[in-house]
This record gives sequence, structure tokens and C-alpha cells, in this order.
Amino acid sequence: MANNTAGKSINILLVEDNPGDVRLTVEALKDCKVNNKVYVAKDGEAALAFLNKKGQYVNMSRPDLILLDWNLPRKNGSEVLAEIKSDNNLKTIPVIVLTSSKAEQDIIKAYDLHANCYITKPVDLNQFLSAINSIEDFWFSIVKLPLR
Repeated sequence: MANNTAGKSINILLVEDNPGDVRLTVEALKDCKVNNKVYVAKDGEAALAFLNKKGQYVNMSRPDLILLDWNLPRKNGSEVLAEIKSDNNLKTIPVIVLTSSKAEQDIIKAYDLHANCYITKPVDLNQFLSAINSIEDFWFSIVKLPLR
């Protein structure tokens, strides 16, 4: 299926404080069919600094996709999502909430704040890798992402 990712690298911002989940996600994305560059922010404040190109992030590329953990230090996922979706310069970036939380109130809040989808991280390694591959297949092969 043709899309606008052919021949270009996809920039992904992974907002995750768990080093094990960072490592697994980055490794899974290395095997993607689509060339990608993964940037990691370890808390909500770092994610917003990255997105707003502040401090050490001044020269960073705008991400094409954000993978956002819900339970983050400093600023939690709902605060980060609310700021992204209320900013005219950022709101078109698709945000996938990728979290261990299965709480119905978190799911509802994420969609109320305009998350593009909500995925609960599987505990099983193979299921986790399968979830990441599904994200890749859908968001990089089927969906047409906005041009920067």
C-alpha cells in the first residue's frame, strides 16, 4: 500500500521512563520495514522541551509520531497529551498512548484529550513485540501522516 513514508525516515518520540520498556521498544522499532529514528524522553517535562525545541533539544527534528507512556514522572501522560493537543504547532502529531494502565478512567481521559489511540502494553515479551509491529504496520504502512 502506498503512503507518504516511502523513502523517508520517520521520527518517533518515545516518552517512557522505564529503561526496560525503552530498550524493548527501540529494539522492536529497529526491525521495522520503514526507516526510523527514535528519540527518547524520560519524563513529561523532557517530552515537552523536546517538542518545543527548548534547552538541549533546540536542534531536534519534529516527530512524526509520539509513543506516550501514561504514568510518567514530573508531568504525567495526561498533562503532556493535553499540552500537545492544545498547541496549534503540535496537535497534528499522532499520539499513541502506550502504557501499562488498563484503568477505564485513564482510557476515557486519553481519548477525551484527543489521543489517537490507546494501547495497553502486554506483559509477555512476544506480545509486546507484536504490539510494536502492529503500530508500525498501521501507522507507517496504512495511515497517511501529515507532512512536516
